[in-house]
Parts: sequence; C-alpha cells; structure tokens
Amino acid sequence: MALLRGINVGKAKRVAMADLRTLLEELGYGEVRTLLNSGNAVFSSADAVSDAPRRIEGAIQERLGVTCRVMVVGGASLEVIARENPLQEVGNNPSRLMVAFPGSRADLAKLRPLLKQSWGAERLAVGATAAYLWIPDGVIQSQLSKAVDRAMGDGVTTRNWATVLKLAAMVSG
Repeated sequence: MALLRGINVGKAKRVAMADLRTLLEELGYGEVRTLLNSGNAVFSSADAVSDAPRRIEGAIQERLGVTCRVMVVGGASLEVIARENPLQEVGNNPSRLMVAFPGSRADLAKLRPLLKQSWGAERLAVGATAAYLWIPDGVIQSQLSKAVDRAMGDGVTTRNWATVLKLAAMVSG
C-alpha cells in the first residue's frame, strides 16, 4: 500500500487517482486500487517494498510533475498497525483518531520526547510501526498534531482511523 503525503490539499499538488493507478500499473504493480482522493493506493507486488517509495516518488515527479513523499506499508504491517492501536477505545469518532505512518520505523524515535508531555484531552501512543493520535478537537486545532509534524517533518503522513480500516479491508480482501 502506498500513502502519498500532502497531495490534493487545496489547489497544490493535484494528482488524479486515475493517473496514480496508471502510474503504479506502469511501474509493474498489480491489482492497483485507490481510496478517496488523498493518495491512498493498494496494490500487489512480488518485489520487496523497500525500494517502492523511491520508485514511486520518482515516477510521480517525472510523469505527473508533483513532488511528494510516499510511505509504503506492507499488508502484514497494516494488519499489525490496525490490531495494535492502543487508542481505539479513547473516543468514538474515527475521524479524530489518527494513525501516523513514518517513512521508517527509526523515525518513530523522534516522537518519544512528546510522550513525556501533557496534551490535555489529546493522546499520543507510539507503536512498533506507527503512532496513534487522539485529537478530539480536530487536526486544525490540535497542538499534538502540530508537534508530531514538527518532530517528523515530511517523514510522516497521517490517516484517520476510518480510512485505515477501509485500507485494511481492501488489503485483506
């Protein structure tokens, strides 16, 4: 699965999902499907996912004229991310529960200092392969979300819990 950071937000970095599907197919990925208009693509591949982010980023820049970071998550990793979410029970609004997908597992260490801070009603948990944020007042108002962005830079992309569950369903079946 590929998650593109920062595309189709406002008028900048526009990428049509049909173009993204075509691009991924041309790169040799199979069973390509997209979800929503925010850069979520599920695909199959016989190759290891380690080279995929660079390949996809380069192709997007070359063919679509857009520069963006791409995080690639394997199906098994996505299942673990969904299963291990320690904040699932915090609130009942899946649009306020976010999953932060890092460019690499090592990048999660950048969030450790944030665990020591108080965030009021907001919550942060760091798992083995992703971080989880409960932001009851939404992303725009969230001090925690801003702190995660500062700590991780462009090395992270977030999706809300509803989207993560939809992607997990696409991957599994």
